[in-house]
Amino acid sequence: MVRVSRARMAVTAAAIGALTGGVLVARQVSSPGYGFESAPRAERPECEKAASRYPDRLAGQRLTFTGRPGVAVWGDDAIVLRCGLTPPAPTVDPCANVNGVDWVFLEDRSKDGKKVVLTYGRTPAVEAVVSDKVAAMDAVLVDLSKLVEPIKKYTRCLNSEDV
Repeated sequence: MVRVSRARMAVTAAAIGALTGGVLVARQVSSPGYGFESAPRAERPECEKAASRYPDRLAGQRLTFTGRPGVAVWGDDAIVLRCGLTPPAPTVDPCANVNGVDWVFLEDRSKDGKKVVLTYGRTPAVEAVVSDKVAAMDAVLVDLSKLVEPIKKYTRCLNSEDV
């Protein structure tokens, strides 16, 4: 009979636990949309309806479901969509109307080669983070506007011509 000391068993168990934990962390870091959590209102009916209409491809990128409500990813995190956010307050950030949907360009959050846009005047709000790997930002907003359009609009962006 082989006797193993408690100290050796504890060290072995700790090593196995660390190895398993490292594998799980590495797998999570490489999962689509890593770092993007579901928004607080992601399970609202409006977000569920939008999710049922996600296109299989967006800007040539294939859709990947993340398993997190209200979060969709196209490509290798080229486009990440989150539904269920709190609508933004009035802002001086640039705003564009794309097929009836107002999008605010969040300049302070757009960095590291990613542009962040958020719907304006709709509850819940929808955010898109678009990598600079995607050349056709306008086309992305056209397609995303089709998803967002059914969410009830309660106000709109104003620009310098409206004032």
